[in-house]
Amino acid sequence: MNKAQMAMDYSVWDSLLHASLVVQLTLLTLAIMSVISWAIFFAKRKQLDTAEEGNTLFSDLFWKARSLDEVDEKADRFATSPIAKMFKSGFSELNRLADSKGDSTKTSVPKLTGSDNVARALTRSMDIEISNLEKRLSFLATTGSTAPFIGLFGTVWGIMSAFHNIGKTGAASLAVVAPGISEALVATAIGLAAAIPAVVTYNHFVARLKRIELQMSNFSSDFQNIVRRNFFVDEK
Repeated sequence: MNKAQMAMDYSVWDSLLHASLVVQLTLLTLAIMSVISWAIFFAKRKQLDTAEEGNTLFSDLFWKARSLDEVDEKADRFATSPIAKMFKSGFSELNRLADSKGDSTKTSVPKLTGSDNVARALTRSMDIEISNLEKRLSFLATTGSTAPFIGLFGTVWGIMSAFHNIGKTGAASLAVVAPGISEALVATAIGLAAAIPAVVTYNHFVARLKRIELQMSNFSSDFQNIVRRNFFVDEK
């Protein structure tokens, strides 16, 4: 088999096995980033699915319940619902205000003041829940933005190797340049293979998070309107 035939038979696997150490480390880095990105994808998809399902079920309970105390008794059943956790925070603050005034949330006569405390409790809880839902998404964004450039680094190094081989042999035949060019193109391909799914999944999750955040914001407004109308004398 002559050199030309050897160059034609040079497979992608051969490119990986015979690539320079720098290119192999680059490819390994991209492979690790890709594996972590896919792991984040499956974990985050499950987390958001359960959060949305929990929000739907808790919202049904909230609007069908006869009192906030009834909702509070059942809220712990919805551990995956960010809205349920917001309710617990807001209702706990409402009870704290009632205890400090010596009143009860069961009364039908508004007697409390300081509804801004409830609003702050809801906002604080919402921020915590959103932060929890956003965890690890930054890695997807980082992978999507940096993986092509990491692959490009491997590409440049592979082309440099090809020119180095030309300099050593004094010939520019296909058999001489094929290994370096091949590993360069493989690095580009793997860089894109790591970046594209990361960008797509990141954008998908951001859109879902915006929907969940809107649900939480709407619930916060509804809850504040209910407690102001029923428990506070300063805001109706």
